[in-house]
Amino acid sequence: MVNKLVLQSVINKYYLGENESVKWKIKDKTITIDFMSVNKEVIGKVIHTGFDVEDSELAIFDTKKLLNLLGITQGDLIFELEKGKSVYTKMKFADESFNLTYALADPLLIGKVGSVTEPQWDAVLPLEKEHVDNLVKAKNALAGIGSMTLSIDVDLNGDNMCVFTFGDEQGHNNKITYQMYGTIKQEKVEIPFNSDMFRNILKENKDLESGHIFISYQGLMKLQFNSEDTLSIYYMVRKEESAF
Repeated sequence: MVNKLVLQSVINKYYLGENESVKWKIKDKTITIDFMSVNKEVIGKVIHTGFDVEDSELAIFDTKKLLNLLGITQGDLIFELEKGKSVYTKMKFADESFNLTYALADPLLIGKVGSVTEPQWDAVLPLEKEHVDNLVKAKNALAGIGSMTLSIDVDLNGDNMCVFTFGDEQGHNNKITYQMYGTIKQEKVEIPFNSDMFRNILKENKDLESGHIFISYQGLMKLQFNSEDTLSIYYMVRKEESAF
């Protein structure tokens, strides 16, 4: 049995509205999903424990269709797999009203996910639910503007702070800034990131119990979210580059 809402949450953490094709790797009741965004701007991993499904590797080609199927169900779901020779071919879900079948893909059709070599981080920011909510609000208030700039500044007390600026960089356009504190190396930097993807990552991880944002001034951000049974990690490259 798996819970519908838990399964949807795990899926949305990697899907982010666009990441369709992935492999679910299930071992010892732990599911691990590695993924990479279409434009290679984000590479990530979702790990969820307590996933009571047999050890398997499942090739998901169209995540949106799977979410649409799960959307009509309720509560706890019976989850079964169908296997042909050595490859799993179908996932079957059932609740009190519906029986659903989702056709799995050939694992060879799922693209390889790149790897990330972590740099020495220049800033480490503790991330709490309040920060997540506020950053999402800031982005939503400037819907349609895809730019976000991350910079380092000093507050009135002389403490280093990381400033997230949403909005166009032109001087007369609308802007919102939000400050966060942590262990921050002082340096004059302005790093652009995709604010839409940043918001989508935060929105799907509002259930965090703890988290961190790690920043390299060379143009890489790592977002990590922890909850009781889920760990999600995202590496996001600066907007102009596709380094993965």
